[in-house]
Amino acid sequence: MGFWASKTLLSAVELGVFSTLADAPADLPTLRKKLGLHQRSARDFLDALVALKLLDRENGVYRNAADTDLFLDRAKPSYMGGVLEMSNARLYGFWGSLTEALRTGEPQNETKGGDDIFAALYADPDKLRGFLSAMSGVSAGSAHAIAGSFPWRDYKTFMDLGSAQGMVPATLAQAHPHLTGIGFDLPAVKPVFEEFIARRGVADRVQFHGGNFFEDSLPNVDVIVMGHILHDWDLAQKKALLGKVFDALPKGGAVVVYDAVIDDDRRENAFGLLMSLNMLIETPGGFDYAGADCQAWMREAGFSRTRVERLVGPDSMVIGFK
Repeated sequence: MGFWASKTLLSAVELGVFSTLADAPADLPTLRKKLGLHQRSARDFLDALVALKLLDRENGVYRNAADTDLFLDRAKPSYMGGVLEMSNARLYGFWGSLTEALRTGEPQNETKGGDDIFAALYADPDKLRGFLSAMSGVSAGSAHAIAGSFPWRDYKTFMDLGSAQGMVPATLAQAHPHLTGIGFDLPAVKPVFEEFIARRGVADRVQFHGGNFFEDSLPNVDVIVMGHILHDWDLAQKKALLGKVFDALPKGGAVVVYDAVIDDDRRENAFGLLMSLNMLIETPGGFDYAGADCQAWMREAGFSRTRVERLVGPDSMVIGFK
């Protein structure tokens, strides 16, 4: 019954519960009016959020828990609810067809019987913005971890391949003033990327480069980052992309691949395994992988040294040095 709690949280984000309470704590009648809740449902809904430790309640007044106030208030730069918004609007319904996906091996999303997922998402401006915001939310923690743990002092330039809104380039540039970077993504992403980078105050050192990373040449930089990108593709495409990255890097350059990397014994990282099932739902051939798998692909591409480092939550990065 885990989906009960999931959908309660997703609906709370959709209704703006946490953003409303970030403005001021409120009692039941006030919240019911502000959120447009029916009288029958309001008390149980809000008290369920209390029981789930997402809200606090004292003397009949509701307020955000500390973590929901930080991460789920849309007005804060730390807002990570974009991925929950996308999960609510898209993935929650698509996962209802998991059994069909397991039997057929076919995607169960907007592309069912049609185009690939990115063509479908990028053709709709609202869906595109929602997707890009979701990618920022899912990458924020790992971006900070990569900024702190990779030896950036040894490098001057970087590129985030499949940069989405620009969370990783912005975070790296803010943390390391000596770095200049590129966000590489399909051309439709450019206005959203530039808007986000300008808000983060690093537009003088981070630029957008539009293109298709399978078809177009890659700019020359010291380090190439791929976050939540490699798992989108089938094995042949994964290897082709790593080979193209190897060819683009200078001697001494590095690639940083991060995903919800599955533990080599495939027993512990449940999120990584579930994410791989999500790739079944979302893509024609994508899947998540173990650290040993990615290191082998990197060595096949030509990288001389590789290692796996844990980041935050379910994410790890696999690093290859040329």
